[in-house]
Amino acid sequence: QMLRVHVHTAGSVLTAQQPLNNVARITWQAMSAVLAGIQSMACCAYDEAIALPTEESATLALRTQQLIAYESGVADTIDPMAGSYYVEALTDKFEKEAYEYIQKIDAMGGAVAAIEQGYMQGEMAAHAYEYQTDIEKGKRTVIGVNKFADNKAVKTNDVITADLSVAERQIARVNEMKAHRDQQAVDASLKALKEAAKGEANLMPYLIDAVKTYATLGEICGVLREVFGEYQQGGNLF
Repeated sequence: QMLRVHVHTAGSVLTAQQPLNNVARITWQAMSAVLAGIQSMACCAYDEAIALPTEESATLALRTQQLIAYESGVADTIDPMAGSYYVEALTDKFEKEAYEYIQKIDAMGGAVAAIEQGYMQGEMAAHAYEYQTDIEKGKRTVIGVNKFADNKAVKTNDVITADLSVAERQIARVNEMKAHRDQQAVDASLKALKEAAKGEANLMPYLIDAVKTYATLGEICGVLREVFGEYQQGGNLF
């Protein structure tokens, strides 16, 4: 009963066509999450199907949550959907189907074995293909895409654009940091991490020690990659 639930609205359903429609999509997703009794939430920005959010769109995403919390009144009742047959029936259906998945995965030898066999990836790919096919065949309606489309070009004048010089400045900062850190301490911490990774030790203390010496994320991952290899689709390690 101490379970805490966080919900992030689904960026996968946002459309580049008629992007302002996404404001409504995000709002009802957020409202649904509140009705479900979540403890924390994050909302997508309406322009995420086009580019990184602008300050304006990110602020609107925040205001969407605040409007629901402070103006809608939906949060005034602890469980506004309590007793709904439809909701309870859906919950039972989802629980049943979830356990069926768990039983399949257990039969494969667990989650790791299922991933190595490509089961998880295959299920997600199959669902994505079915979802997109339904849209293209008109079985699933997406306003502005396969229904009520206006074929107007998307306005991109307000879309955020990346300043490529940011990468150059960040590289310079990392190089400067490396030039002034204690390299012997870095090497020692990475060596200790590597040795720990070869055994059964809890790696968190070693990771913290490495970070304290200013070892970079790339260096830390490189050490772990030497021990564990790198996962490739199909379960291969190299």
